[in-house]
This record gives sequence, C-alpha cells and structure tokens, in this order.
Amino acid sequence: MLGRFIKGTGEHASQSVPATVAANGAPAQPVQSEPASDDFLSLKVDLHRHLIDRFNLTALENASKDEILDEIRPIVREFVRDKNVPLNARELDQLTSDTADEMLGLGPIEPLLKDDSIADILINTHKRVFIERRGVIEETAIRFRDEAHLLRIVNKIVSAIGRRVDESSPMADARLEDGSRVNIAVRPISVDGPLVSIRKFSKNPYSLERLMAFNSIRQPMIDFLRIAVQTRKSILVSGGTGSGKTTLLNALSSYIPSNERLITIEDAAELQLQQPHVGRLETRPPNVEGKGEVRQRELVKNALRMRPDRIIVGEVRGEEAFDMLQAMNTGHEGSMTTIHANTPRDAISRMEQMVGMAGMPMTNESIRAQIASAIDIIVQTQRLSDGGRRVISISEITGMEGNVVQLQEIYHFVRRDVAADGAIVGEFRATGVRPRFAPEAATQGHHFAKDAFNPQVAL
Repeated sequence: MLGRFIKGTGEHASQSVPATVAANGAPAQPVQSEPASDDFLSLKVDLHRHLIDRFNLTALENASKDEILDEIRPIVREFVRDKNVPLNARELDQLTSDTADEMLGLGPIEPLLKDDSIADILINTHKRVFIERRGVIEETAIRFRDEAHLLRIVNKIVSAIGRRVDESSPMADARLEDGSRVNIAVRPISVDGPLVSIRKFSKNPYSLERLMAFNSIRQPMIDFLRIAVQTRKSILVSGGTGSGKTTLLNALSSYIPSNERLITIEDAAELQLQQPHVGRLETRPPNVEGKGEVRQRELVKNALRMRPDRIIVGEVRGEEAFDMLQAMNTGHEGSMTTIHANTPRDAISRMEQMVGMAGMPMTNESIRAQIASAIDIIVQTQRLSDGGRRVISISEITGMEGNVVQLQEIYHFVRRDVAADGAIVGEFRATGVRPRFAPEAATQGHHFAKDAFNPQVAL
C-alpha cells in the first residue's frame, strides 16, 4: 500500500515558514483553524505543503479517507519527529485525520474554511492566498503546488452545483456546501492564473442583536426595522461590496412571520432564511452551446406564479428590477432586495437605470413613481476605513414631489474622529423625523419607544 500515491521519496521536505505575513510585510496574526493553538496550525500548514509536493494529487481524487490515512500516517510521524514537535498519540492521530480531510476536501484552504474568524479567502493564482479577518486583509503562507493543483480544487467546487470553468467559460459563480459564495476566473481572462474569491458565511446566521454587539447598529434602529418588516414595508438594502448587505438582509428576514411563504431569488444561493416555508430559486448560466440560461428576470416572473407572500431577491443588477417593483406594487408588500449603491439617493438612481434596461415604454417620471410606490425603506450600509461595517443611514421614501422621489432620513451615523489605532469614532443618532408609517404601525399593535426619534440623544 505505501507509496501508491507518492510520486517522490522525500527530497521535497518543506522548510518551516511563518503562518502569515501582513499585506504590508509586517508580521500578522497566524491563520488558525484551532484558535487555541497557533503553533499547531503552523505545523499543519507546513505539513500540507510537504505532502502536496510528494503525492500524486490526481490519484488521490479517487482514494478513500482510510486509504489516505494509511499512506500519510508514517509520513506525518516522520515529519513531526524531524520537526521536533512534542505531540502525544491523540494529537498525532488528530493531525493525521485533519490532514486527510484537507486532502479530500479543498486542499490547502480547508483550515481557512474551518476558521470562523475569517470572512473572505482571496486566492491570487496558486502562489498567493490572502484572507480578510475583522476587516483587515492579510497574506498567508498557504499555497498550492502548481496551477493544475488549484484548477483541480476549482473544478471540485463548481462541479458540485453543475457548473464549469474552462477556456470557453472562464468565469463562474458557485457556492460551497455551507452556503459560502465563490467567484472564479481562469485563463484567458485571468492573465496570471486562476483567481478565486470565497465569501464565507457564518455557521450561525447573524441577527440584528448580534450586529449591535459589533457596533453596526443600535437598538432603536433595530426596533424601527423590526416594525417595518412586521408591517410589511418593502425594504431596499443598499451598500458597496463587502459592506454587509446580504448579512443584513438575512437578519431582517428573521422578523418575517413564520406562517408566510417566502420565495428567494439569487445568482448563487447564499441567503440563510430561518423560516420554515421558503422556496429557493437560483439562476443558471448558459450551457456549452450557449443555451439553457435562466436569468433573474425569468425567476422573478416565475416566482409570482408560486403564491409567495414575499419575494426576496439576493441582489438586483439589471432588468429584473422592473419585475421586482411590479411584485411589490401588486400584493407582495414586504418584499426585500439589495443593490450596489453608495447613498440612498444613488440607490434610487441605479434602480431607475435598471428598470430602463427592461425596455418598457416608460418615461423617467413614471419609473420614479413606480419606485416611490413600491419601496418604503432604504437601509444604507458601509464598510468604513477601519474595517467595521455599519448601518450609516435608514431612510423612508415618502412619495413624489414633482418628478423627484422624496426621501426623509430617520437615523444616521455621525463620524466624530479617528482614534490613534485608526478606529472610526462616531455615534448613531435620530434625525428627529418620525416615520410616516408610524400611525399605521400603531393600528397593528406596534409602537415606537418614546425617545426613539429624539435627535438630542445618542443611541
């Protein structure tokens, strides 16, 4: 058995390397799959690099875990002995088992996927792997043996959901078993080799209360959004890349009554709704012949025939915005979606442009009237320079004045200073404006706190 998967004898022994190096070249916190043992993770990183140089990785794809364990157990013992690492029998078995899991899973990045403190994994060709932890990007010492090794991992990811990446289809969106979102670009559009971005999802979905613990939002704002969801106000979550739009959308959905039927529509399924009655729809790219594509617009139209109480679109990017607005205006109040925009006013402009992409014979004024009628609340998120993600504005659409959509801001984040460590110093405040739907909410038994909209009180 020994040697079946090994291509060399041992001349490729890996040199010890530090676990991580910060993007600016300074030492950084080690990447760790077991937070209590940085040294143990560094050992695993070195061991994995040692093994990928010695094994025939193609042959391993068809091997069982038991076969891999039989092959690597003596190599692990030899490696640990040569490194002079004091491990007892249980720790040695755990190291061997973890290494086998990594070789069967997604290879060198498997420890990163298990580390809950990591939000993003960014693979820049087989030579460099970066992570984002707490809003800060760090470079790791993890690498793939060569480009072919990385491509094998890429194909394992996309084949799980029936997609592919190759020269004729060099881009793909995919997801991992835990729902983490993956974007892949390979040659020829990726000049130096495969680029892979993995947006990890927390095993425990975030609630608004949990976001408050991270200083992203305050209790009066949570109460406002909870009442808005429960009174079926349609909500648009706006923000830039990595600002926490999807996380916030997941958190907001937890306030939807459990007896309502929800239909979700996404490019790559990533929403983690906690309701029991959820139907999930996902777009499909064209096949090799360029046929069979299913776009978000078709899914929104189809969702209207599935008797939904609310429709939740992961993100509107184009012509489906028209159908989403129609749904919100025709009995599906309380629906939600996200959009890439830097301000609430910018979000309205982008929505207007997207509706125009549908090719319907509508004037700009009529499009704006549709937007004003369909959307009730715009929540603006932002990733600040210190890496923190905050809800910086909550606004209510109050209708039209002339041909302009009217917005009134209810809450906002006020920046005060920057601390010595670069942290943004600021506070959340109300603007003093009460929402127009407050009387309606009161008739349904929802009441705002006395000082919820007092601009003199920091939240």
